Order: sequence, then C-alpha cells, then structure tokens
Amino acid sequence: MSTTVETATLGGGCFWCLEAVFKDLRGVISVMSGYAAGHVPNPSYEQVCTGRTGHAEVVQVTFDPSQLSYADLLRVFFTIHDPTTKDRQGNDVGPQYRSIILTHSDQQKATAEAVMREISDARIWPGTLVTEIEPLTVFYEAEPYHHDYFARNPFTGYCQVVVAPKVAKFRKQFADKLRRTAAE
Repeated sequence: MSTTVETATLGGGCFWCLEAVFKDLRGVISVMSGYAAGHVPNPSYEQVCTGRTGHAEVVQVTFDPSQLSYADLLRVFFTIHDPTTKDRQGNDVGPQYRSIILTHSDQQKATAEAVMREISDARIWPGTLVTEIEPLTVFYEAEPYHHDYFARNPFTGYCQVVVAPKVAKFRKQFADKLRRTAAE
C-alpha cells in the first residue's frame, strides 16, 4: 500500500448501503458513516431523520489512490444509487437521502464534475442527474450502532430488502474491483 491516502465524502441514500458496498472495494482502507452538509452542530441520527437539520447521510471513504482512483470510486458511487431522484432513494425520502459529493479539494471537484458529465453523456440513467457537488465543511461521525451495520445485521428486513440487493449488484458489476482477501 502506498503511504498516500485520500478521503472521499459521498451521500446517496442510506449510509448503510454505501458503507457495505465501499468496504468490498479494493483500495478502500476504511469507511465511516456520518452526517454532513447541514446547519446543526453534531446532529444525532434522530435529528437528521427529521429532514430539518440540512444534513445528508454520508460515508467518508479513506482509500489508496494507487489502487483505486477517485474517478473510479465515483463511477461505483453513480451505479449504486439513483442520482436522478431529488431527496429520495427508493422508499427512503427526505433531504437526508439526497445524492451529494462533498469534495475535499479543487481537484476532487474537477474530477467529480468530469465523472458526472461522463455518466450523464453515457445515458446510464434515464433522467437528469441531480447530484449536488459542494466542498465539505464538517463531517460528523454517526453513532456507533451504525458502524458496520450491514455486516452486523444482515438478516434485518431493511438489510435483506434494500442493502443486500445493492451489494449483490455491485459485486456482479464490479467483480474486477473487489478485494481479493479480507486483509486488503
């Protein structure tokens, strides 16, 4: 592994889904669920769920850019959620579920804009992309019971109906980008 790491902060619906997918991706070092892009300091899950704090459920992905480029991370991101629905992912409705890329640098912003154009031009999605791109100001880590939620709760209804199908679709579509061993 290289000594350089990067961090990406992404929101695309429930953070349990994003975390479960990104943890399987080769080059990802860690994934942390949390809240960002809102106006209430240190919000709780219950506050964010009201839709009134302005926060999105997001994940912070720490990754090794020598194994996984930021652009490829975004390409995965754009396939594991619907970036054409404003404030909604399936039955999860509200601004906390919006599609958002929170950039950590001008280079990330430029890459995000380029990948978004690429996805839009490829017409992978039938509608217009509504993903927001803005600089990250602050990230609040989610409560500990959200960490590794899918791995710890694979048989709950939500995980069976929503998370597991997304993980399966990702593993099929990006088989060449999966971790080879648990130690990676």
